[in-house]
Amino acid sequence: MTSATTRDRAEEIIAAVGGPSNVLSLTHCATRLRFELRDASVVDQKAVEQIPGVMGAVPQSGDRYQVVIGGAVQTVFTQIMHLPAMASVGAGRQSDADVKAAARAKGRGRVAWLDAVFEYLSDSFRPLLGVLLGASLIIAFAAVLDALGVVDFRAADKPATWVFVDAMWRAVFYFLPIMVAYNAAKKLQVDPWLGATVMAAVMTPDFLSLTSAASTVCTTNDTLGTTACVADVFNLPMQLNDYGGQVFVPLIMVAVLAPLYRALKRVFPENIQMVFVPFLSMVVMIPVTAFLLGPLGIWLGTGLGDGLAWLNGNAPIVFAIVIPLIYPFLVPLGLHWPLNALMLVNLNTLGYDFIQGPMGAWNFACFGATAGVLVLAVRDKDNQMRQTATGALAAGLLGGISEPSLYGIHLRFKRIYPRMLVGCLVGGLIIGLLGGVDTQAFAFTSLLTIPVFDPIPVYVIAVAAAFVVSMVLVIVSDYRTPEQRAEALAERAQTEADLALEASAAPVEPAEPGPAPAPATPTSVVAAPVAGRLVPLAEVADPVFSSLALGEGVGVVPSAGEVVAPVAGELVTVADTGHAFGIRTADGVEVLVHVGIDTVRMAGDGFTVAVAKGQHVAAGDRLGTVDLDAVRAAGFDTTTVVTVLNSRTLTGVTPRPAGTVVPGDAVIDVEP
Repeated sequence: MTSATTRDRAEEIIAAVGGPSNVLSLTHCATRLRFELRDASVVDQKAVEQIPGVMGAVPQSGDRYQVVIGGAVQTVFTQIMHLPAMASVGAGRQSDADVKAAARAKGRGRVAWLDAVFEYLSDSFRPLLGVLLGASLIIAFAAVLDALGVVDFRAADKPATWVFVDAMWRAVFYFLPIMVAYNAAKKLQVDPWLGATVMAAVMTPDFLSLTSAASTVCTTNDTLGTTACVADVFNLPMQLNDYGGQVFVPLIMVAVLAPLYRALKRVFPENIQMVFVPFLSMVVMIPVTAFLLGPLGIWLGTGLGDGLAWLNGNAPIVFAIVIPLIYPFLVPLGLHWPLNALMLVNLNTLGYDFIQGPMGAWNFACFGATAGVLVLAVRDKDNQMRQTATGALAAGLLGGISEPSLYGIHLRFKRIYPRMLVGCLVGGLIIGLLGGVDTQAFAFTSLLTIPVFDPIPVYVIAVAAAFVVSMVLVIVSDYRTPEQRAEALAERAQTEADLALEASAAPVEPAEPGPAPAPATPTSVVAAPVAGRLVPLAEVADPVFSSLALGEGVGVVPSAGEVVAPVAGELVTVADTGHAFGIRTADGVEVLVHVGIDTVRMAGDGFTVAVAKGQHVAAGDRLGTVDLDAVRAAGFDTTTVVTVLNSRTLTGVTPRPAGTVVPGDAVIDVEP
């Protein structure tokens, strides 16, 4: 089918349901377009059903409306949503961005300034995810080579090649303060290059050379093993620091720069702002940063790092448990960046970090929960969830990125979090009991970065346990509520039925012309599959059947719950839910038995199946049973429909008149 034809079909469907203005939202399952309409009464049902490629249309309760397309539904949905007139219509299902926004909105407290601070931190780091991940994978590659004995990356006299490899990842972390300053300034609506320049000024070789000036005095901190130098600048003491990798300094600096920048813009006319605002900002902020804000940021970062180091040293089990248990709540709100900043502080001051190891327990518990969802999606043949979980799991295991799992799956199904937290607890407990896990590099916790953690066996055991526990708990107890699972199974059964009908209704190539056949007489009959009252198909309360979209046939209002084969042949369709059976006879007649109207939504409750797909049955063999009282109690019509799916390819399909029937009575005459 050409794209032009697809576009025409999309436009015809929208026109038939009342036009774009009548569509509130549109989603789709594996076979059906699902409309939420302003007014379903304006839909032209006949026009919808006559559109080429449409198998049928099904009005739902309220103003919901379904159009049965079959396997091509994704193509039709995409074409509809790309129609210019549909630009303002929502896709119904929340996007990952919507889920993220909703999670952060719920996490906002009553203290507006505190919310603003965390948003400032988050937006200053988030754009750097890509380069941080890239550097993390280079570190992992280097760690693997180091573990294999190819090169000692800790040696001072490494070959130039490996020094260059070091530079590839160190560049990101050394110049991180400049990058953070750029993002932070952009967040606070300050010229981002101005923020970057102020930070760069205290990272130049000229600034670093002050440590060797004659008037500079240096002392050593015995606790941290670091050296602090004070230079005499403008006859004032200036504490000198290596600001490479520091993140609190640019965050504090830009927060002070922002009000100064706005004040200067108010003072100077617009036509000279470009000259004087950056000039005066630099003249003020570079000294303020060098003399005051830089040392303050170093002190703050070091103090927080010392506090966590104390907790890790004095209560390692508590620390190892708390970190993975709080991360699942920090990440959706964007509040994890302060801890990430502390990791960088630890690496700069201590030479190693002790937060990332326990954090790995949370990440792998998250990925394990996603793996559990993937197993259930494969089992339940839920293609959409299978695709979502596969992508999220790949991003997690290979990149250490948890957001696709969180926003794509976990925050949509609330049962996942309690099970994932058990995995976090188990992983953190193992790390705490076995003495902790450290790393000498900033690395996203993925399969590829395992070699950067020490000791590797402890880390592997902990993250594997976190992954497996979360995965098993999700598989055993499901990530959906019983209602959600029943709805998913019903949708799967409906999808299988739609696809089976689509295959059965596929057009048959015309035969080569030959001599006209002699007048035929009925050669076979289709019998009643249940006992009850025979009614014309036009009286069946399902437009897909009553419109003859699925072939000519009859309805039977059943008086008993036993369902038998109306013809002899092979079972080509057997719905797991027991509501539908498709049989192909030896001479090619395809018969559908559909027990009840919309009973697919019962997800098999009240139905039993006595046969299997591919089995050969004789007319009158039991196919299954149905509890008619259960069907009525669930609010569904018990009418059982019998149709000849390939009616159009046969010479004649003639329903018998209405009346009372028992299993075996002829209800349809068929001419080949």
